[in-house]
Amino acid sequence: MARSEKDGAESAEEPRKSHTALIGAAIAAGLTCLATPVAGVLGAAAVFVLGALGVLLAPLIALILLFTGGGSSADPISSADDALAAAQGDGKGRLDRDQVPEALADTVEDAGATCTQIGPVVIAAQIEVASGWDPAKVGADGEQGIAQLPPTIFAQYGEDADDNGKTDPADEEDSIMAQARYVCALAREAQALLDNGQAIGEVLDLTLAAYAVGIDAVRKAGGVPATDEAQLYLAQVRSLFAKYEGLGGPPPSFPPTEQPSPDPTGD
Repeated sequence: MARSEKDGAESAEEPRKSHTALIGAAIAAGLTCLATPVAGVLGAAAVFVLGALGVLLAPLIALILLFTGGGSSADPISSADDALAAAQGDGKGRLDRDQVPEALADTVEDAGATCTQIGPVVIAAQIEVASGWDPAKVGADGEQGIAQLPPTIFAQYGEDADDNGKTDPADEEDSIMAQARYVCALAREAQALLDNGQAIGEVLDLTLAAYAVGIDAVRKAGGVPATDEAQLYLAQVRSLFAKYEGLGGPPPSFPPTEQPSPDPTGD
């Protein structure tokens, strides 16, 4: 085979490998979510349902909806189709405010408007994956707060979002807005890679992969890296789009959010 033909064959093979790995990650995520409410199951099962694969998985998701009572439609097939569409979408749909803590709904919407590449659904899904909405969570590598940003990242992107006189990763609003600024910075870098022909794919997928494994890994791979860490993170986040667009069943309960300190004056 001539070198140019070989190179072309290898280029064609890479998307197939990535697609296969992506499907594997989605299946693995689905298996880990079997004991969770339907919103979580929907995600990992439906996440990267591309082309004909979506047709194959739609009946399975419809059965899940039918037997668990999830979804907002009386027709489980319609609900499954909607969930598949959401999982494959851009995450810019309207946020179902009932699916996020009431005190943080405005902040999540503001965060989703930070740049054009993302929306509040993306922000909410990332928070659930990161902390399960627990503002007291502390990560193994020193991550703090609801967005679980690494300390060096929060130091770079954190600001006093709620004007309380301090910038604190344990402060939900500071944490969420820092997350949004970081995601948008990654989105700009991902878009530059696409514009320069250094990567292929969708800007949101590249952004989420960069959030998980770093933009250098995305640049080196020329797209979404074919690693468990990158692709499983995409699966987890995209799996939750349906939930935060209002397709995932009743409102959940949340860990308590930080309450404002009492006014010492009593006013």
